[in-house]
Amino acid sequence: MKQAKYGLLIGCSMLALSNVSYADTDMQFGGYVKADVMFSDYGNGAPDSGSLSRQFYVPGTIYGEEGNGKQVVDFQARETRFNFKTVSDFDGHKLTGFIELDFMTHTDGNERVSNSYSPRIRQAFISYDNWTVGQTWTTFQNPGALPENLDFVGAAEGTPFVRQAMIRYTNGGFQIAVENPETTVNKYATATRLTSGSGIVPDVVARYNFKTEGGTAISVAGILRQLNVEENVDGQAVDSTEMGYGASIAGIIPVGNDDFKFSATYGEGLGRYMALNYANAGNLDANGEIQAISSYGGYAAYRHWWNDKWRTSVTVSAFKADNDTMLSSSLVNAESYSSYINLLYSPTKPLTFGVEYMYAKNERENGSDGDLSRILFSAKYVL
Repeated sequence: MKQAKYGLLIGCSMLALSNVSYADTDMQFGGYVKADVMFSDYGNGAPDSGSLSRQFYVPGTIYGEEGNGKQVVDFQARETRFNFKTVSDFDGHKLTGFIELDFMTHTDGNERVSNSYSPRIRQAFISYDNWTVGQTWTTFQNPGALPENLDFVGAAEGTPFVRQAMIRYTNGGFQIAVENPETTVNKYATATRLTSGSGIVPDVVARYNFKTEGGTAISVAGILRQLNVEENVDGQAVDSTEMGYGASIAGIIPVGNDDFKFSATYGEGLGRYMALNYANAGNLDANGEIQAISSYGGYAAYRHWWNDKWRTSVTVSAFKADNDTMLSSSLVNAESYSSYINLLYSPTKPLTFGVEYMYAKNERENGSDGDLSRILFSAKYVL
């Protein structure tokens, strides 16, 4: 009898605890299904099947493969993504959990039979009141200002574009974060990238978001980071640090029913934060010391609504690195440009069909270049 009574008591306690924990929790599933068909013309020969450039435009991947055909077509559904979000209220404290997956960038599948690709983590974070801990968009970037393009990034050269683990504090429009550090430099007198995870100083980023009653939204961000290489590099013991910094402004300005989106960024030692790491953060000199590379980039995009179902975006994007070729090589990336124009149709709000033309050109310090022309057709259903 005692055991039954204790069992009933424990069961009631568990039920009460469950009710307290989950009664004020909202759960949401989201994401979208997206299918792309890409007709691409690479000026110097297309990369091999499955290469990153065949999934979406990445600056630095379009110089070409000698002997390969120039014109290719790719069908994919890899941008399809899924996310799950919970929002709970615990005694007036807001607790949020979020995880998001897609199937991009992997080379662990193939196009021969099943086109099976592993999911990857895009975002995974917890927010408790003003604090966010986990992987999400870097505070240095304003993802809300990205143009509505069919290409995966859409303005690859002109925008900071990083997702990484961090600890962030938000108060109104102000955000400050410590984020995962990672250094990329050119080895001395080469175009070979060295990636270093040494050092214990996190990247520090601050941002302020402004918004007017008219709908204009502008963000201003700054970053301070320590570049660090402490390892054996081609037989030389290297132990060097250098400070890097940068500033970025991005925003959305309504123009009647249309909108104008933009971003402009400058810094020294930004490296991987800009243009999908098209240029590195610095060079190692003959003494094994890091010399930071300055770089700048930006984009502008205008979206025009023809009516409530049809719209067009026109985007131009550019990036330039000021390389010291005395320290690296004439084969390092120097400049990158791309432009886009599309026509999108949404017969109903969650469903969009579109066609987009893009042109991109990349150039190295020695003047060699690569170009890409692509026509992209997409169908997207937002869950």
